[in-house]
Amino acid sequence: MNPRPGIDTPDHRGRTGLDRAGRDLDRNPDVVVRDVELTSQGWHVLRRTTFDYRRRDGRWVTQQHETYDRGNGAVVLPYDAERRCVLLTRQFRYPAYVNGHPDGMLVEAAAGLLDADDPPAAVRRESTEELGVTLGPLTHVLDAYMSPGSVTERLHFFAAPYTAAARTGTGGGLEEDGEDIEVLELHFDEALAMTRDGLITDGKTILLLQWAALEGPFAPAAGGR
Repeated sequence: MNPRPGIDTPDHRGRTGLDRAGRDLDRNPDVVVRDVELTSQGWHVLRRTTFDYRRRDGRWVTQQHETYDRGNGAVVLPYDAERRCVLLTRQFRYPAYVNGHPDGMLVEAAAGLLDADDPPAAVRRESTEELGVTLGPLTHVLDAYMSPGSVTERLHFFAAPYTAAARTGTGGGLEEDGEDIEVLELHFDEALAMTRDGLITDGKTILLLQWAALEGPFAPAAGGR
C-alpha cells in the first residue's frame, strides 16, 4: 500500500492518524462509530464518518456525516469601561464575500485558533498580534459550538479590560499568515447599534457585544448606563 500522508506518514504539518478521530467514542450508547474516512486535508481536515444511531423510537439507522475539523479557537472583547469603548477588527473574509456580503470586509472581535496554547494564552496572543494591546484580567464568558451541524470547532469566549496606555503595538495581524487587519476602537453604543443595522454580521462578535450590554461591563447592573 502506498504511504498515505496524514494517515500513516506525516503530512505537511507533521500529522498522522487523522482518520482515527472518533473511532473510540463510546460516551453515547446510542451512537456506534463504524468507519472514518479522510476525504480532504489541507491546513484543516474534512472527514466522512459512518455511524449507527439509535432513534428515539428504538430503531437503529446508519448515517454518514462530513465534519470539518479546524481545531478549537478563542475570541476576546477588549473593553474600556471608563471611556465606554471596545476594540474590534476589520478584515476581508472571502467565505462571507462569496455568500452575499457586500465587500467581505467583516467587523469582528479578535480571535484565533488555539494551536498549542490554552484559551487564555491564545486570546492574549491574538490581542497582541491583531490589536496591538495588552489585556487586563480575563473574564471567561462561555464556550460554544458555532456551527455544530458540520464544524467540530469549540470556541472559547472572553472579555478583558484595556486602557489607552495598553495599546503599545500597531496590531494588524501577521503578514506571513495572510492577515491584513484594521484595528477599530468604537464607542460601545455605536458597536452595539452596528449589530442591529447589519454593519456587524459576525456571530461571535454579536454574542460578545450583547453579553457586554446585558451582563458585562456595560450592563445597567454594572453601572454601564
